[in-house]
Parts: sequence; structure tokens; C-alpha cells
Amino acid sequence: MLPPDRPLAADAFLPVRRAAWRPRRGVRGLAAGTIGIVMTAISAAPAEETSAEAYAAQRNEMVQRAVVAAGIAQPGVLEALRGTPRHEFVPAGFRRHAYDDVALPIGDGQTISPPYVVAYMTQAIDPQPGDRVLEIGTGSGYQAAVLSGLAGEVFTIEIVERLARRAARTLSRLGYANVHVRSGDGFQGWPEAAPFDKIIVTCSPENVPPPLVQQLEQGGSLVIPVGERYRQNLVRLTKRGAELVREDLQATLFVPMTGLAEQGRQTLPDPAAPTLFNGGFEEVVANSSQPLGWHYLRQAQAVEDAAAPQGRRVLRLENAEAGLPCQALQGLAVDGRRIARLELALRVRGTQLAPGSDPEQQAAVVVTFYDERRAAIGQGLSGPWSGSFDWRPESKRIDVPLAAREAIVRIGLHGGRGRLEIDEAVLRPASP
Repeated sequence: MLPPDRPLAADAFLPVRRAAWRPRRGVRGLAAGTIGIVMTAISAAPAEETSAEAYAAQRNEMVQRAVVAAGIAQPGVLEALRGTPRHEFVPAGFRRHAYDDVALPIGDGQTISPPYVVAYMTQAIDPQPGDRVLEIGTGSGYQAAVLSGLAGEVFTIEIVERLARRAARTLSRLGYANVHVRSGDGFQGWPEAAPFDKIIVTCSPENVPPPLVQQLEQGGSLVIPVGERYRQNLVRLTKRGAELVREDLQATLFVPMTGLAEQGRQTLPDPAAPTLFNGGFEEVVANSSQPLGWHYLRQAQAVEDAAAPQGRRVLRLENAEAGLPCQALQGLAVDGRRIARLELALRVRGTQLAPGSDPEQQAAVVVTFYDERRAAIGQGLSGPWSGSFDWRPESKRIDVPLAAREAIVRIGLHGGRGRLEIDEAVLRPASP
């Protein structure tokens, strides 16, 4: 491990104040924080003894259901996920959830990314043997561990000192000798170790930090989520001479890049006026079927429909196999001290909507609220819906918890089957 650019603080785990939420055990492989209609809590619990063989079986199931089924096909990436013990990178009390495709708290208000996100970003930078890879946002060290077997050397920076120390210790204990950890502001990169063939950023600045571009090797690629706090695009930038070629990959939602990046952020969300972006699903990412502003899409696309209530596109979610993820998510800022309730209005159409293997796995729109530590503290929903019906309006008033600071809107079948179509989705503060 290379030395940090400043001393690391003592290790400690910051407990989550309230339980985060996860789907029932029957709904494996859903997105980070995604829920079914009825939820059970993810909470720290005494670690149970689990054999290496049992963990390996859980990893294989996770890769097949949450990664391969979602379109990740690069053999090296799949093998890296099958071989990386994610349970070693989460606090002991959360290890029973290590192979669910969800984000898990690791302390200091941070999370370990869902396996699918790690797989997608790894595939996007396409690390090769001999590559020098820079990662911004070490977290627990899991992404760096996945990269370790695919690249020559991995250099990873974490701004939270105690997380950097813990990650360095975990990676060293597990034998990832080609991973180097330091504590510092990722905005500045790691100039002493530059240039890098690939750079992967797991937190979101408003714009691409110039030092990272400078430290990218000619022909190298940089994958980074950029944009407003709750309206981000994951982009791949390739350095070709004096030109930086940009490719928009998909809408996404990452925690903000803190430090210099956050200090320079120009556009800030208004938590007193939360609203949905692109609720008519007319705007798409780079001429694709991905609706702009909606992330973690599973079996969901913006499609043209002559019968659309408004415009020419609607959001279509369709699933034939019970339990599979089928969803679209969007995050927003909301301050429970300033807003008592929200009004959710939309147009909905259903075709042969039916529960999944569990009767509570049904089509609905769910709004989940999070406190300042990003722990789930409450929810409201519109639905559930079943059967077949033509376009009809739906409206729901949802109470906002006093401690709420963020929310995620989840449109989906939540393990159910059939086709759900949505248009004219609007979320706004409700009148008294």
C-alpha cells in the first residue's frame, strides 16, 4: 500500500440510526434500496457462521440473477464477481445481506455499491492485464478488489479517512497486493502515480474534474457519473489527442463527490420544492429507449405509443417471470421539516398484471424516504394494481417524515408479472 497523503483516523463503524429496507427474500436481485410492497428491514445483526462454500453459492446465484440477467456479459467481469468475497467488505452485522443486489451501509453515511453497479462500471472501462487503473471513491474496497484481478495495478482514493484505513486493511488481509490505497480528495487524482490507462469514479461531481483528464493516458478511458445532484448521467470519456470523446451510457444516481467538487457545485436541488424530472418520459439518453433522469432500469423502457395520454412516449415495464426485477427509479431532495406531504399523480395502464410468487409482489409506485444518513425511514405508495385496464388517472397524498432529507421514487412490478405503463407522472408538495 502506498502511504496516504495525510494521517488516517482510527477505524470505526458509524451505525445506521434507522433500519434500511430490502425486499422480501423471494425478490432477489432488485436495485439498491428497491423494495416490494411489503418490506422487511435490513438491520445490523450478530454475524452468523457461514461456510466458504455457502458464500460461494450465494455469489454464484447473485451473479446469475442480478448481473447476467441484467445484461452483463463480459466473462472476465463475471468471473471477478464470482471470485470476490463481498461479505468481507461489509460490516459483520450486514453479512447476511452481502449477496443481495442492494447497497449496504459501511459507515460515515456511505454505502457499498450494489454488485450490478460494480459489474456495469467495470465492464464499461474494460480493464486489461497490465492496465494502471485509478478509482475515485474507495468506500469499503470492494470495487478495487474486483478490479484487482483484471488490471495490472489499482490505485484508489477515499476522502473519508477512517474508510480508507479500513479498506486498506481489508485489502491487505485478503491479499490484494496490487491495490494501493490513499486518503485524499479524489478531485485532485493521484498525480504521483499518473498516467492511468483507465479511471473509474464512484461518486458524482457536477462536471468532470480537470486533473483526472490530465492524468488519463492517451487512448485511455474515464467512466464517471456527472450532472446535477439527482439528475446524473454515467458517461465514458476517451482521450484521443487533444480531444475528449464523450459517450453517454445511462442515467444514474451516485452519492456526491465531496471536497472541492461539491464546493464548486453550481446547481443545487431545492428540498422545499421536490418534483419529478421527465415524468412524461419524452426525453431519452442518446437516442436510446432509456428515459433521461430515470436510473437502475430493469425491463423498463420509454416507447412510442399512439395512445399516449401526453406526448408520444410512455414508460413501459414488462415482466413474465415472477420475482425478476422490473423497475425505474428517480431520486430527489425533500425536507420533512418544510413539507408535510406530497401529492403523486400519474396516468397508468395495465395488461395482465398479476402478483409474483408472493401475493405482495405487485405493480405499484413506491416513494421511500431517507434521513440525513441515508437510512430509510418511511414510505408511501400508489397502487398496487392488478388485471387489465385502459389508461386511467391515479392520485395519492403521501405523508413526509419529519426527518426526511431525500426520497427515491420507484416505479415497478416489484416481482410481479404483466405489463405496466406510466405517463404524466407528477410529484409536488401537497396543498394543506
